[in-house]
Parts: sequence; C-alpha cells; structure tokens
Amino acid sequence: MGGDCWTHTGPYEPDLAAAFRRAQEEQLSEDDHGFPGRTVEELWRDPEWHEYIFTGGTATVLDQPEMIDATDSDDGPFMRPLTDEEIRAWAPDGRPTYDDWDAALDSGRLDFPDRSQGRCTVLYADGEPARIGYWGVTSD
Repeated sequence: MGGDCWTHTGPYEPDLAAAFRRAQEEQLSEDDHGFPGRTVEELWRDPEWHEYIFTGGTATVLDQPEMIDATDSDDGPFMRPLTDEEIRAWAPDGRPTYDDWDAALDSGRLDFPDRSQGRCTVLYADGEPARIGYWGVTSD
C-alpha cells in the first residue's frame, strides 16, 4: 500500500518549530482521533498512537512527531522545512504565496515527500509572512 498525500496551512510564527507545534495543537483540538485528553507530546510517547499513525495516520500535521532542520537528511516521520534552494526552484523570488504553493503542488513542480514524511514552507501575503504551508504523505 502507499500513503495518502495531504496539505494543511497553519499560523505563521518566526520559530517554525513553534508554529508546527501550534498547528498540531490546533489540529488535535479539532479531532483527537480517539485519543482524548492528551497533548501531542503525550501521544507520541504512546505505542497505540504509533500503531495508529503507522497503519494509516491522520493525513494532517499530527503524523510527524517533530520538526527537523531544513538540511537534515533523516527520512523518519519528521516535518522538514524546505531549504532556500528548494523554495526558489518553484518560487524564484523566495516568497511564495498560498496560490504559488498550491499551483506548484498541483503541477508537480513541488513534490510530495516519501511516505511518513512532511514538508513545510512559509507562505507570504503582500510580501509578508502570513501562513505556513504543510504537506506530506501518510505512512500507509
């Protein structure tokens, strides 16, 4: 079986890891996926959550336990921001809008990562950081 592709946007914060955790918390408050009353950190310490994620997942930012550095080559279930070079490959000015991001994903100029992985990039409106675009592929 292959994973399912997903996209999501979340609030912008200069600290991308903090923004990612905030997006996760917002997503978890909308749907606890049958794991009520737990934080994201608590979920990722629960073997039952691991089983849930790695046999289907949520198709959201909840599918990755943490954010790694943009240059990290780990292929585990992590969220990784794009490098400047990766951004400029589909958004030459380095300041993609939501529409740029959406069109790049639709056209294949921006790839979805491998299974169990996520990517993110800052999205701009009127030249200013406005949101963060997240996309990934479920484990199964």
